Amino acid sequence: MNKNNKNFQDQIVPLRDNIDSIDSQILSLLARRQAQVENVVALKKAHGIPVYHPAREEDLISKLRLQSQNNGLDPDFMEDLYRVILRQSRVKQTQKMEHKGVRPNAKVLVIGGAGQMGGLFAGLFIKSGYEVRILSAQDWDHAQALCLEVDLVLISVPIENTLQVIEKISPLLPPKAVLADLTSVKKEPVSQMLLNHTGPVLGVHPLFGPTLSCLDKQIIVVTQGRDEAACQWFTEQLSLWGAVIVESTPDEHDEIMEIVQSLRHFVTFCFGEFLCHRRAKLARTLEFSSPIYRLELGMVGRLFAQDSALYAEIIFATPERRALLKEFILSLGRHVDMLENNDKQLFIDQFKRVAQWFGPFSDQAMRESTFLIDKLIERF
Repeated sequence: MNKNNKNFQDQIVPLRDNIDSIDSQILSLLARRQAQVENVVALKKAHGIPVYHPAREEDLISKLRLQSQNNGLDPDFMEDLYRVILRQSRVKQTQKMEHKGVRPNAKVLVIGGAGQMGGLFAGLFIKSGYEVRILSAQDWDHAQALCLEVDLVLISVPIENTLQVIEKISPLLPPKAVLADLTSVKKEPVSQMLLNHTGPVLGVHPLFGPTLSCLDKQIIVVTQGRDEAACQWFTEQLSLWGAVIVESTPDEHDEIMEIVQSLRHFVTFCFGEFLCHRRAKLARTLEFSSPIYRLELGMVGRLFAQDSALYAEIIFATPERRALLKEFILSLGRHVDMLENNDKQLFIDQFKRVAQWFGPFSDQAMRESTFLIDKLIERF
């Protein structure tokens, strides 16, 4: 070892030792923080307070960003770090809250509880101390017994079977039982439940798939049907599990879902189908892909990795959805002349008009997509 190398080693070793010591202190502080989180969980559990407190989290992030600047640290780095810490904290809290029941020992019947989404909710109710009963297609001979003294009936069956199941189960229910469904359309199911059941009615739509490990910050839309007070315990239970509750009417829900679900999935399907029809060299295009294209193509591939029958149900669920999709397809014809005439100015004019319509959301979308791209680059 030459003199310069020995000099370097003599100087670097104590510096690295200091860094190792600081890392140990950081780990110790994180452990102390987690212990305080456990105390918060116990308090929230005792008082039935939801896990997610957005105002508290955003206030904390704002303070930390300011402190970072004052200490010569990168505020974006500090925010990224604490978003991870807060996410982990929420997940831990949510897992603990899964064992807290708003109405412990209440009887819950999940129709379709052997399926994926029904099974997810059945499992959550079981963890929270509820008596859970499952009614599958082959169990209808026992339906009357399963409905005896039940407090909540949750219908989780394919959209095309929902109305029939509502009509079939309703005469067997106690008058005070809450009747709710989990389908992605709400107008017809809620109307059918109101028509057939005289007791409390609630429309519920989880905006996520059944493969989650917890409901942390997952959106669930709730549409009131009848007797909101009697349904409140179920809504509170969803919040305790970590879900973000969005209230809506059945009509508003279905109108928005035409765009958020049906149109979005159909456009993704069309893009993927077109690539397949053109026999695009998928693997080769990925070699040329910028991170944003990789992200976009990843969302297309994600669709085709899932259940085609489920997406067919969502896309074709109502005449209104199908009408919107036909309108979209016809709207593409408006741009054919632009291409045939090589009319770049028309494109620019329309681009600016749409950009103005998007308004401030474009800046927000730029920030959010840049964050996702950066994370994609870090991962791959």
